[in-house]
Amino acid sequence: MSGEQTAAGRLYGVGLGPGDPSLMTVRAVEVIAAADVIAYHSARHGRSIARSIAARHLRADHIEERLVYPVTTETTDHPGGYKGAMEDFYAEASARLAAHLDAGRTVAVLAEGDPLFYGSYMHMHKRLADRYETEVVPGVTSVSAAAARLGTPLVEGEEVLTILPGTLPEEELAARLASTDTAVVMKLGRTFTKVRGALESSGRLAEARYVERATMEGERVGELAEVDPASVPYFSVAVLPSRVDAERPEARERGEVVVVGTGPAGPLWLTPQTRGALADADDLVGYTTYLDRVPVRAGQARHGSDNRVEAERAEFALQLARRGRRVAVVSGGDPGVFAMATAVLEAASQKEYTDVPVRVLPGVTAANAAAARAGAPLGHDYATISLSDRLKPWEVIAERLRAAAAADLVLALYNPGSRSRTWQVGQARDLLLEHRAADTPVVVARDVGGPDESVRIVELGELDPAEVDMRTILLIGSSQTRAVQRGDGTRIVWTPRRYPEA
Repeated sequence: MSGEQTAAGRLYGVGLGPGDPSLMTVRAVEVIAAADVIAYHSARHGRSIARSIAARHLRADHIEERLVYPVTTETTDHPGGYKGAMEDFYAEASARLAAHLDAGRTVAVLAEGDPLFYGSYMHMHKRLADRYETEVVPGVTSVSAAAARLGTPLVEGEEVLTILPGTLPEEELAARLASTDTAVVMKLGRTFTKVRGALESSGRLAEARYVERATMEGERVGELAEVDPASVPYFSVAVLPSRVDAERPEARERGEVVVVGTGPAGPLWLTPQTRGALADADDLVGYTTYLDRVPVRAGQARHGSDNRVEAERAEFALQLARRGRRVAVVSGGDPGVFAMATAVLEAASQKEYTDVPVRVLPGVTAANAAAARAGAPLGHDYATISLSDRLKPWEVIAERLRAAAAADLVLALYNPGSRSRTWQVGQARDLLLEHRAADTPVVVARDVGGPDESVRIVELGELDPAEVDMRTILLIGSSQTRAVQRGDGTRIVWTPRRYPEA
């Protein structure tokens, strides 16, 4: 009947799996069989892996739409460069498919693996799915295929899987590989040398496996470290499989001790480098409170102790390393700031331990964490002093406080008080008032990053020692430090970087 409008067709994104046609889903086969139009991407040479996977299901009466990329790895003279050329291509390709859909035809866009997993189909989906009825048919990804071909678990229990494109910068790859449990790096080919370098610098190269053309003709599986970079195609992946039940050498010729800082609180404060060292360790040694911040991993031994046995803890870690164990000594904050690095290095300087490798990895300090919560009170010169008189006389502490105050330095005061030490904060306050105005801003920060976090700004003259304990750090401003009320009612503290001339 003239004047009737044809109903729009339906769009399908069809995942074909990793390459073996027998791994296509039943739904994928059904959709292809019912489609009027079969679309697939290809390079200029015209060959399409997606089409070859689905070939046995294509009919002579299928309308085929070959979506030919204008560029792949070569250069382009497009005025918008590679990005501009691809944007024009996606716009033109989606318009071609829209014409079929407007004519009432069902369009199936073929995609290797899964359509929405690093796939080309997603560019059609973003341009068409809001205009036409759409269904995405999931497919087996190359990640799953690679794990199956390796025959080893990819992730188990509470492990975290990270999937990375090899096109990331090498340092970014290394940081992410160091901090994760398991990983798959996609898009190798020309990126292989960079990916291998990232695996090596993150300490993960020995674990890395290589899978090429999983489930396809020409499949290759092996140790990544042994692969010739010149032989690596785009359709290959690097895999760091599960560490659960992975063989850990019982004895090495020589182990090592790595002293790590966990920051002021939980996992959000860990650096990628520290995460990697903790995951790689055979043994964790530390104050029980800090060990509790580290996730439990299968195969690792945990040695917790009281916070007053630092020297014994350090020697124990070194003894384990002499037996070939990789030992992470766990410290709070930064291990070099009133923490375990000094104890370990002091013990490691003894003759019997000088051959044990020792590394120190930095962490977020309590002072930096508290300063960030309050604003920027450490924006100029500052001094860091512990008020604990367990390891040095109070007379020394008082002398240093006077010297720093006389020099008009901002002060970060660690270990200000405890159940057995209640008078130091009051004495420190009175001493500083000899050099500072009573309205000098003071940041009183407790349990920063933890569930009981409290960050307050008070004046030096009103600092109450009763509100301070061992979980508190004090930041005392200089004569230039300012406390400012913001429009939302919050107060911030900052110290100018420029100091007034005399």
